[in-house]
Amino acid sequence: MSEPTIEPLIVVGVDGSNHSKEALRWAVAQAAMTSGRVHAVMAWEWHRNPFAINPTASETADAEAVTAEEAARRKLADTVAAAVGTSPGVPVFRRVEQGSPAQVLVDASKEADLTVVGTRGYGGFKGALLGSVSQQVVQYSAGTVVIVREGADESD
Repeated sequence: MSEPTIEPLIVVGVDGSNHSKEALRWAVAQAAMTSGRVHAVMAWEWHRNPFAINPTASETADAEAVTAEEAARRKLADTVAAAVGTSPGVPVFRRVEQGSPAQVLVDASKEADLTVVGTRGYGGFKGALLGSVSQQVVQYSAGTVVIVREGADESD
């Protein structure tokens, strides 16, 4: 018997920006060429006020955290639909995780065959610079990383 083949996993960072939509479109196209699957990952952070000491403040803080996570889930769903539609032709799973965007993507890279992030294309000398999240992902990722600049297809 032959062993079951596992579809390559492409993790892509999504934050709702145009450059992350471009990265998602690139990841979906790559998944289509490699019979892969895509995990669109959005991170959310929420910081509790350490000086809030009464019990109702703690309960309110927990409710606000749930609201922040739900807002991230909605934003991710809307971004995926806007970037690749509802039937992109490859499996696209949405993942929302709490933490800093760079750390969430670095952690996700440990299970991925490829990690994709977008970066703002500033043009000229500044265009050679990476954003802080993409730079950290490149530096600390467990595997191969692709950086997709917004509008790279049109200007190159």
